[in-house]
Amino acid sequence: MSMRTLIASIAVVALFVGCNTTNHWPETLRTPAGAALRYEVQGEGEPTLVFVHGWSCHRQFWNEQIRRFQQVRRVVALDLMGHGESDAQRTEWTIEAFGDDVVRVCDALKLERVILVGHSMGGPVCLVAAKRLGTRCVAVVGVDTLRDVEHRIPPDVIESFLAPFRADFAAATNTFVREQFFPKDADPALVDLVAGSMSARPPEIALPLLEAVMRFDEGAALAAVDVPVHCIQSESAMYPVNLAANQARNPRYTFVVMPGVGHFPMLEDPERFARLLADFVRPLGG
Repeated sequence: MSMRTLIASIAVVALFVGCNTTNHWPETLRTPAGAALRYEVQGEGEPTLVFVHGWSCHRQFWNEQIRRFQQVRRVVALDLMGHGESDAQRTEWTIEAFGDDVVRVCDALKLERVILVGHSMGGPVCLVAAKRLGTRCVAVVGVDTLRDVEHRIPPDVIESFLAPFRADFAAATNTFVREQFFPKDADPALVDLVAGSMSARPPEIALPLLEAVMRFDEGAALAAVDVPVHCIQSESAMYPVNLAANQARNPRYTFVVMPGVGHFPMLEDPERFARLLADFVRPLGG
């Protein structure tokens, strides 16, 4: 095992067995319905980095980035409703509702300048939140997301894809994560931990949310924000970035490719990921 994968394994093992590697207990925000939305805040300085996790994940996927960036600016990470330590008191699971979760945390903390960082599903969630935050959001960073915002999945393809998840959610998710989210040379311990965590999610939340993600109009969401949208993408021959289509929706869309990683670059190579994020964030101040 290389030193890079060893470091990644130690970090991820710690967060999945319940060790808070950021040494900070989460705070609680109550929604109008009384549900608990859990988040943590560290560091000082604006713009504040607000980290948003992906489908069937939680805020501690960002632990290594929180540890690094809290030294130079304020960082926030939240558990979207129904994930991590947040409550699951919601009747509809949508990208728009998760955007509200992000805005509520920003409002509670009275954040005036924020950079939203969203992994996978968190990318569209950040676009929704950015629109609602208006001038308070200075940029959005997507992580292995927003590759081709004009791509539309036919309804029959969505139904065919979801069928095995509906039949046996845990088994289908475990297989999907292992086969689609990591390169062949990925650290096996890291793959086991991520696949195990994601496949343990409650299907009554994860299934409607997965369908919502597949039906979401990323193009309209990208066009609705007037801020830089910068993506850190993994290499993918199956899902190439459609730069022309994305920039037609938002001329300020840019991206960089992080070779040698899969869908979780912040876990697979946290140091290299942090450098790429810092390169984009630094000129924005703080």
